[in-house]
Amino acid sequence: MDISAIGLNISEEHRAAAETAHRFAMEVMRPAGITLDKMSDPRDVISRDSILWKVYKKHRELGFHKGAIPKAMGGIQEDVDALTAILVQEQLGYGDAGLAMSFGVSMMPFIIASIFAKPEIEGFVREYCEDTEGKMVGCWAFTEPDHGSDWILGAQPGFDQPQYAPSVRAIRNGDDYVLQGQKSSFISNGAIATHGAIYVSLDRSRGMKGTGIAFLPLDLPGVSRGKPMDKLGLRSYSQGEIIFEDVRIPEWMMLIPDSELALNISQTLFAAANGSLSLTFVGLAQAALDEALKYAKTRIQGGRPLIEHQSIKLKLFNMFTMVESARAYARQVALESAMQPPGSAKHSLSAKILATETAYHVASEAIQIHGGYGMSREFFIEKLFRDARVGMLGEENNSLALLGASYL
Repeated sequence: MDISAIGLNISEEHRAAAETAHRFAMEVMRPAGITLDKMSDPRDVISRDSILWKVYKKHRELGFHKGAIPKAMGGIQEDVDALTAILVQEQLGYGDAGLAMSFGVSMMPFIIASIFAKPEIEGFVREYCEDTEGKMVGCWAFTEPDHGSDWILGAQPGFDQPQYAPSVRAIRNGDDYVLQGQKSSFISNGAIATHGAIYVSLDRSRGMKGTGIAFLPLDLPGVSRGKPMDKLGLRSYSQGEIIFEDVRIPEWMMLIPDSELALNISQTLFAAANGSLSLTFVGLAQAALDEALKYAKTRIQGGRPLIEHQSIKLKLFNMFTMVESARAYARQVALESAMQPPGSAKHSLSAKILATETAYHVASEAIQIHGGYGMSREFFIEKLFRDARVGMLGEENNSLALLGASYL
């Protein structure tokens, strides 16, 4: 495995971690991702006998799920430096971007819980860190049928109006809260999550600036799920709606009842998530480039391998340049975020936009190099192209993300 190391001091420990992640990506994630992608019914992807759970189990056995949780709560955060995390995330994206995204989202509620730990919630975090079977899966539920990518604009003037308030409301009732409303079909891991960080409206009159964040198990009375979404790409990445009907939670499950803090934390988490996404799609872009190279070296056209044709050489080198540029920027943003938390939201957004659009362009060019075979589902590049296209819409629409970044 060749690790691009321009501008970085990669130690043997870093290289060993990346190689472990690469083996997992190629031996476990990629074959599973291909299998899950071919399932026509998204309910089969998440069925209890699905290969998805074998992948989750192996991910947990490697301990990747607890890298951002402190040792005091059972994690290994202090043992994982920023560069290790970066190299690992690139490799997971190289294996299967959908599964890599699912793993990342699954961590989110437990990471939030570890930061704002209450005695009652700390046990959930420890149990998650100890889980080597993949039994505990998290989701980060903020989008709703009427509120999606506009969340990234939540801190801007004008979003403190009632029409921007989350439709899922948390109504105080004695010592408890009662949750009512629906999260959208775009909730990542929504169909499989056992626990969630749920964005709720505490004060509708303040719009997005009147939100709180609740942490709760999703097997409570009144919680139900919609069917998983049937998507063009990233089909290994299950998404689905969550409905709350008179769901009663104790006060301690309202993890962040301070609306200003909740909004600030949201912006920080969006920055972290976009940083991770940028690395994931750099991995996908590299996978698309590698597929193009492999095909160009073996496909004979005009009596010689495609790669010996000047036009193909130029195309491949342009693809290589794009991948390395996106990689360098994504890594630099991630490193800066680690050294100066919470990092820069606008740089994280721009890294995500650059990486996803690079992945899409490189995958598109790779399709072109494959010619007619690029349209065939028998060739891996066809899946990468669909995954890359959906990546430009995932978590937040790239067009709206550009608008959001312009305000930051």
